[in-house]
Order: sequence, then structure tokens, then C-alpha cells
Amino acid sequence: MHDQPRFKPLAQSDFYSDLRSARPPVEGTVARGQLHDDTYFYTGKLGDNPGDYMPFPVTAELLARGQQRYDIYCAPCHSRVGDGNGVIPSRGFPRKPPSYHIERLRKAPLGYLFDVITNGFGAMPDYSSQVAPRDRWAIVAYIRALQLSQGATSADVPAGQKVPSEPPQFQELGSGATLPVIETKTEHEEPK
Repeated sequence: MHDQPRFKPLAQSDFYSDLRSARPPVEGTVARGQLHDDTYFYTGKLGDNPGDYMPFPVTAELLARGQQRYDIYCAPCHSRVGDGNGVIPSRGFPRKPPSYHIERLRKAPLGYLFDVITNGFGAMPDYSSQVAPRDRWAIVAYIRALQLSQGATSADVPAGQKVPSEPPQFQELGSGATLPVIETKTEHEEPK
């Protein structure tokens, strides 16, 4: 048992006709955790072209997750509103990232945004190892929400809401160590 026959990696072997000691994996072998049978979910592409739909429904929870992930990974360069004026470019990074609000990126398919997050583009590195595919889609949904919010008109506001909305009224302002207490309105009371 102490002296077992073995081969050094990639050593020659007379046992097999191709003289290789290492055997190729069986055709169709997939490493554990690497079965990506839904190619659109993992690539954002339909064939060679980027797709333009979300692979699952967009919910408030998904947008909140997308905002959280965006603030962590994207906002340092792209800024919180997506205009490309983040902290990194303001500190002397030589190339400013594009604004998400330019016409080219407003018209870009969702799969294109997913692909850029996955594989990087230009000076932007890929984030495939840091951000899981579902979170990448959440970021894409949030980017689209940012784009829609920046281009919104008064016709997009639901009936009965004002733009800008009324500022909250406070019973107590808070001290910094305590939160402010928002004044509650009764049904018959009009805002002040």
C-alpha cells in the first residue's frame, strides 16, 4: 500500500493506444454545479444575439435586491442614479463609464446589459465571479427602472399623486440618535 503504481500528471502510458495516462472525460460530462441547461438565464443571449426579456417575473423584492447589489457593485463607478459620475471616476480614473441614460443604452436589450455584467466591457471588469446570475438579472431590472425613472413624464404619474410628492410632516424631528416621528393624518384631515 505504501508503494502503489501511479502516473505523474500527463505522463506517457503504454497501457492505452493513445499513450496518455490521463483519460479524457466522457462526452457530455458536466462538473458539479455547472449544469446550465437554461442558456438564456446564464448568458442573456438567444443564440448569438442578446435577448430582451427577463427570465422570471420582476417583483418589488427583485427590484430591491437589484438596488442593493447595484449600490454595492455598480454605483462606485456608475453612480447611484446611473449617470456615470460615481466616486471612482471623480477620483481620477482615466475613463468615465457611460451614462445609462444615453439613447444607445436606453434601447439596449436586457440581455446586453446582463452580458456586460457577466463578461465585462472595455475598462469594466467582469462580475461573473462576484455576482450570481439571478442577482445579475436583478441588477439589470434595477438599471431599467433607473432608466425609466430618469425619463419619466407627468403622464406616467398615477392619478391622485403629485409630483413632486408632499414632504412628510414630523411630530418630532429626532436627535440623530433617535428616528423622527412622522405625523399621522386622519382620513378627514387635509395635509397642511
